[in-house]
Amino acid sequence: MLTSATTSYQPAAKFDPITISSFKAYDIRGELGVNLDEEIAYRIGRAFAQILYQRYQAAAQTQADDVATLKPAIVIGSDIRHSSEQLKQAAIKGIVDAGVDVIDLGMSGTEEVYFATSHYQALGGIEVTASHNPINYNGLKLVKEHSKPISADDGLAEIQALAESGQFTTDNQSGKLRLLTDKSAYINHVMTFIDTDKLKPLKLVVNSGNGSAGPVVDLLVDKLAQADAPIEVIKLHHTPDGSFPNGIPNPMIEANRVATQQAVLENNADLGIAFDGDFDRCFLFDEHGEFIDGSYIVGMLAQAFLNKYPSESIVYDPRVIYNTEAVVEEHNGKAVISKSGHSFIKQVMRDSGAIYGGEMSAHHYFRDFFYCDSGMIPWLLTIELLSITSKTLSELVTGYIAAYPSSGELNFRLTTYDAPAIIDAIEEKFSSQNPNKSTLDGLSLNFGDWRFNLRASNTEPLIRLNIESRGDQPLLAAKTQDIQQWLATQGAVPA
Repeated sequence: MLTSATTSYQPAAKFDPITISSFKAYDIRGELGVNLDEEIAYRIGRAFAQILYQRYQAAAQTQADDVATLKPAIVIGSDIRHSSEQLKQAAIKGIVDAGVDVIDLGMSGTEEVYFATSHYQALGGIEVTASHNPINYNGLKLVKEHSKPISADDGLAEIQALAESGQFTTDNQSGKLRLLTDKSAYINHVMTFIDTDKLKPLKLVVNSGNGSAGPVVDLLVDKLAQADAPIEVIKLHHTPDGSFPNGIPNPMIEANRVATQQAVLENNADLGIAFDGDFDRCFLFDEHGEFIDGSYIVGMLAQAFLNKYPSESIVYDPRVIYNTEAVVEEHNGKAVISKSGHSFIKQVMRDSGAIYGGEMSAHHYFRDFFYCDSGMIPWLLTIELLSITSKTLSELVTGYIAAYPSSGELNFRLTTYDAPAIIDAIEEKFSSQNPNKSTLDGLSLNFGDWRFNLRASNTEPLIRLNIESRGDQPLLAAKTQDIQQWLATQGAVPA
């Protein structure tokens, strides 16, 4: 049931031009009190709503755009960070001042905003979150109609320009604010991805990292219990707590994996699962507590989908490709490569009609989830796969790892040259070997028995290196050492 709610933030009477440096390639992320505060959140909310509403009005006049069939409302949610509620309320105030209605989901994960934006046929959605960033950061993730992403070259720059100028329209009647915290529709939809009748007895360790995942995990576990699924769940760091007493939830940091690994071993669990703060990423540990690199999970889930839906397309990013391409070919699927980054992956999936897309960064995208990424669907699919195959997770991925070993993503900070200069220089370094070259995303050079991808980060001042080989671990180790040493001569130091 929808009920009314109130806002607390009150904007200034006049909007002077400002510079907002928290806009990134795909979202808004900044340091609190430095380049992100309530005024900035208000401006972003109002600019976002004004631009989407103007498009809606134009479409409604001609009925020539599917935007015309939507409801003039924006969905918004926020993670558990202490600053998130205040920033959300400021953004809400901006939206309603733009004359657009708001559906407030309360505390939620990013994928709940994705779901609700399409489910409620809203003009767009906002999640207030900094995901895995330090505690003094926060941000906003934006999507437009049908949960489509917004990037710097597809609307985000326009939103930034309007937010900075403060030249908002003032003749609209204020929008209405409604609070809707019932997660039933979202939970029911997520559960459609698996057949609970196929589940066999499994013991899981689930580490929510004191982020926003806990309440959703509880609801999914309840659904499994209602279906009499023989799944035991051990909950770790489960209670949402914006002070993050057990550290920022970021399983990409090796030190943050220890608690999950230990819990798997101590409880003799079949699977470990960990989330980042807004749970749009899912990280898996096998029955030995070993962390499984995301690129191998992409191959595993691709196989799972192709077993169910033969000949479908699978989208993947160019950082690590050997295993995914081999799996898709073996199972008669169609391999479709995309530049990394959610806006690119989602567009390529829509263009190709792909059933699944995955990135080694632990983002997994699903056609039947509005082409969006979800952190909850992957672990449900994994327990179904473990049950169907009667194999352990290590048994499912060990063959992948042996056949196509990889370095994992290696990050470097630049002290001398910029990223384009280093990428040009490394291409020249290997030019005499005539590798197969791709510049789809940074630089990929493929030598047949090994390859690497070097690219600049879209979100941090880093370059990222991934190296892989075809079943040759010594070759992989040698090439990794060689390139790392060369990067050091170029002023790139391990991050």
